[in-house]
Amino acid sequence: MSDGKYFSTTKKGEIHELKEELRSLDRIRKKESVKKVIAAMTVGKDVSMLFPDVVNCMQTEDLELKKLVYLYLINYAKTQPDLAIMAVNTFVKDSQDPNPLIRALAVRTMGCIRVDKITEYLCDPLGRCLKDDDPYVRKTAAVCVAKLYDINPELVEDRGFLEMLRDMLADANPMVVANALACLQELQELSGRDMLHLTSQTLYKLLPSLNECTEWGQVFILDALAAYPCQTTKEAENIAERVMPRLQHVNSAVVLSAIKVQYVALRNINLIIQKRPSILANEVKVFFCKYNDPIYVKLEKLEIMIKLASEKNIDQVLLEFKEYAQEVDVDFVRKAVRAIGRCAVILERAAEKCINVLLELIQTKVNYVVQEAIIVIKDIFRRYPNQYESIIATLCENLESLDEPEAKASMIWIIGEYAERIDNADELLESFLETFPEETSIVQLQLLTATVKLFLKRPNELAQRVISLVLSCATTETDNPDLRDRAYIYWRLLSTDPEAAKDVVLCEKPVITDDSSNLDPLLLHKLLGQISTLASVYHKLCGYTFEEDSQPQGPGLEHSPSGHAISPSDGGVSAAAPTASTTAAASPAMMGDLLDMSDGIPPAGTAPPGKQAGDVDDLLGGLDIASGAPAAPASAPPPLPILMQDPSRGVTIGGQLERHAGGLAYHISIVNSGAVPLSGFMIQTNKNSFGIAPANQVLDLGVVPPGGSSHTHCPLTYDAAKLVPGPANAELQVAIKTDQVGVLFIKDVVRLEGLLEESGAIDGASFLAAWKALPAEKQQRLTGLLVQDLEWAKAKLHTANLFVLAHRPVPSTPQQALYLTGRVAGPGGAQIMLELRLVPGQPGIDASFKSEKADLAQMAFAAVQAVLSVQEICDVGVTV
Repeated sequence: MSDGKYFSTTKKGEIHELKEELRSLDRIRKKESVKKVIAAMTVGKDVSMLFPDVVNCMQTEDLELKKLVYLYLINYAKTQPDLAIMAVNTFVKDSQDPNPLIRALAVRTMGCIRVDKITEYLCDPLGRCLKDDDPYVRKTAAVCVAKLYDINPELVEDRGFLEMLRDMLADANPMVVANALACLQELQELSGRDMLHLTSQTLYKLLPSLNECTEWGQVFILDALAAYPCQTTKEAENIAERVMPRLQHVNSAVVLSAIKVQYVALRNINLIIQKRPSILANEVKVFFCKYNDPIYVKLEKLEIMIKLASEKNIDQVLLEFKEYAQEVDVDFVRKAVRAIGRCAVILERAAEKCINVLLELIQTKVNYVVQEAIIVIKDIFRRYPNQYESIIATLCENLESLDEPEAKASMIWIIGEYAERIDNADELLESFLETFPEETSIVQLQLLTATVKLFLKRPNELAQRVISLVLSCATTETDNPDLRDRAYIYWRLLSTDPEAAKDVVLCEKPVITDDSSNLDPLLLHKLLGQISTLASVYHKLCGYTFEEDSQPQGPGLEHSPSGHAISPSDGGVSAAAPTASTTAAASPAMMGDLLDMSDGIPPAGTAPPGKQAGDVDDLLGGLDIASGAPAAPASAPPPLPILMQDPSRGVTIGGQLERHAGGLAYHISIVNSGAVPLSGFMIQTNKNSFGIAPANQVLDLGVVPPGGSSHTHCPLTYDAAKLVPGPANAELQVAIKTDQVGVLFIKDVVRLEGLLEESGAIDGASFLAAWKALPAEKQQRLTGLLVQDLEWAKAKLHTANLFVLAHRPVPSTPQQALYLTGRVAGPGGAQIMLELRLVPGQPGIDASFKSEKADLAQMAFAAVQAVLSVQEICDVGVTV
C-alpha cells in the first residue's frame, strides 16, 4: 500500500493518538506514526506540540526513520529553539556513525537548522566531516560551510573552514572539488572578497575534474576558469583545450558557461590582432559564427573578422557576411551589413566586391537590409568619391522603402552630393518635402544641405522652388535652433555671395576611415600588458571604472563607420573622445612595510561634508578643505582615478601622483558610502623604484560623514630606505588606514610627469656632451598624436617640467626636431634627454630617449604621450 494513506487522516483526537504511537516500543508502529506526522506537517497542520516525542525517535538504526525525524526538525527547529538543543547530542553522535550516509545526513541537517544556539555545536562535527574519508560526506560538508557562513561568517573564518575548502579544491574526488568550488564562489559573491585565491597549482587540479564531475559541477568550474587571469600562454592553451568540448555539450548551462571563457578569449584576441594582425592573418575561418553562438559572441567575432579581412581572404569573409545578412536576427543582420561596408572602407581594392555584395542584398527587397545597405554605401561614397556613382540609379529605385531616419538622411546626402549626375534629383528631393515638418532633425538638416547643393549645382526653376520651400519651412515653422540657424546662414550666403556659398557647401570633404573599434596606441600598449585581466575584457585600464564611452550626438549628426561625427553640411570631421573612466579594483594584501603604521596619532580636523557618494562627477565634494567654504566652480578639483572601491566597507579611494606647491604630492580623495563617519586617516607606501614615501603618515582628511567625501594633497618625500634597486618599475603600492574600517590596500602607477623637477633644465652644451657620451638611444613611434602648433606643444611640455632647449628643422625632411631635458627627482632619479621629430599637422611623433637610467625610457615616452594628448580645438575645425 502506498504512503498516500497518511494524507487522508481526519480523525478527532489525532494528536493524542500520534503521541501514544510515537512513544510506542514497536519500531514499525513508531515509524508509521512519524510518517503520519510528516504528512500532517506537509499539508499545513501544526504538529509542533509533538516536537519532544519526535526528537526521541532520532536514536534509531533505521535510516528511513532518521531521515523523517531530521526533516521534521528542520521544519520546526526555528519555532522551538530551546527544544532543538535536545537533538544536538544525537547529531554529534550521528556525525561519527560508521555509516557515511548517516554522517552526511547529520551534518547536512545541522546546517539546515538555522538556530544560533545550535551553530556553535556544529563546528566540531563539520570540521571532522570536511576531512572525512568518504567523499560523499566531504562534498556534503562543503555545502554546509556556505550555510554556516550565511548565519555566522566570523565563526567560519575563525575556525579555518575557508582554508579547508581551498584545500578541497585539490581533492581526488571531482564531486568534492565541484562542491567546494561552488561554496567558495557563493561566499565570494556574498562577501564581495576574493575567496578562491586561484593559483596555477589550483588550476591544474581543477582542469582534470572538468571531465569527471556532473553537469552542475562543470558549470561552477567553467565559471571559475572564466575569471582566472592566465599567467602564461601554456595555461591559456590548457584552459582552451579543456573548454572546447563543452561547447558541444547537451546541457545548455554548460555550453553558456563555456562560452563565457570563449568570450574572454575573443576580447583578448581583439586586442592582440590590433597590434599584431599577422599572427592570425590565415585563421579567419576560426572566427566564423555558429548558429547557436549567443549574440555577444557573434558580434565580437564580427569585429575580429573585420580586423583580419585582407585582399587574400576577402572573398570568403564577404561570403560569410552575406550569409549572416540573410539570418532572422534583425540586429545581427544590420551589424553584418555594416561589416561589409566597413571592409569596403578599409580595403580599397576590395571595395568593388563589397559593393557588389551590397547590391545583391538590396535586390532581396528586405526593408531593413536595404536601408542598412544604403547607409553603408553612403560611407563608401565618402571614402571613394567619384568612383562608384553608377549604382546610384539602383539606390534611387528603393526610395519608397525608406522609413528609418538614418537611411533617409543617407539617401538624401547621396542625392545632394551627386545632384549634377541625377537627372531628376530636384524631383526626388521635392518628394521628401511633403513630410518635412514631421521628419527627425537628422533628416531635416540633411535635406536642407542637399537642397542647397542642388541649387548651387543646378540653379533651375524647380531647384529654386525647392530651396525656397525648405528655407521658408526651416526658418519659420520649426522650433529646432540648429535647423533654423543653419537655414539662415545658407539663406544669407545665397543672397549675398553665391560663390562664397559654393566654397562653403561644395568644399572638398575629408576622407573618412574606419577606426571606430581601434584603440589608442598608447592605451593598446598598456592593455596588452594586462592580457587575461578584467581590463583586457572591458578594454579599459585597471585603475579606472568601466563605464560606457559617451559620444555626444547633436541634432542632425550622421556617423560614419569609423565613429566620426559627420555634419550634414560636411563642414569637417571630428573624432569623438571617450570619457575618462576609472575602475574600482580592490588590491590584495601587500608586503613589506605597508602595515608599519603608528597608532594613536590624533586625527586631523573635521572637514565639511561633501556631496553624496553617488555623485560620480564630484568625487571630491567640491569644497575648499582649508576654509570650509564652497569652492568656486572654476577651481573645483578634477575627478581622480578610482584606485579602490570596497562596497562591503563603504569606502571609495581615488588618487594620483602630481606636482603640488613645487614638490611631489599624492592627491587623495575619499568617498564614504558606509553608515558611520570615517576618521583617523593614515598613509604608508611600500618600497618602490623611486624611494617615494609620505612626508607625514597622517592624512589631513578630517572626519568624512556617511554620504560625504573629502580630498587632500599628501606631500611626498624621497627616502633611500624605501628605494628598490634594479630597473624602474612604475607600480606603487599604498596602504591607507582609518580607525573604523582598518587598513585598505591599493595599487597605483607612478607618472613621470609628477617626478620631474621644476629646476630640471640644463644648457645646450651640457645636453650635447651628455647625449654623445651616453649609449645608444631608445626609440619609439608615438602614434595617435597630432600637433598643429609647435609653440603650443612647447608650452604644454614646459608645464610638465620637460624643457625645450632647441628647435630646428631636420635636414632633407619636412620634420621639425625638439630637444628636451628634465630631471627625475629622488634617489631613483636621473637627468633625462629626449629628441622629438614631428611634422606639424600630421599624426605621429618619432621620439628618442637617452639617460644614465635607460630603464626610464618607457615612462618618458608615456609622459610625452599624456602631455600632448590633451584635446585642443584648432583653427581648421578638426578636433585633435
